[in-house]
Amino acid sequence: EIAGQIIAMPINSALNLNGIITLNGTAQTLWKALESGVESTDELVGVLTSEYDVSEELAREAAESFVSKLRELDFLD
Repeated sequence: EIAGQIIAMPINSALNLNGIITLNGTAQTLWKALESGVESTDELVGVLTSEYDVSEELAREAAESFVSKLRELDFLD
């Protein structure tokens, strides 16, 4: 976390990314939840619906998309 922003930088040489990834507010909320031990999509949905005025359906789409992207980039096991 730098100046209140969560920034992800690839350290795996197999990952072909240039630069850094800056997370928006929703992604930061999900990132922090994952860091704190939240593991299931349902838990991530709960985090989003408690933090934001958002439907469960939209929260689920955001959580699933975020986790999918992290897996695609090999940020998650």
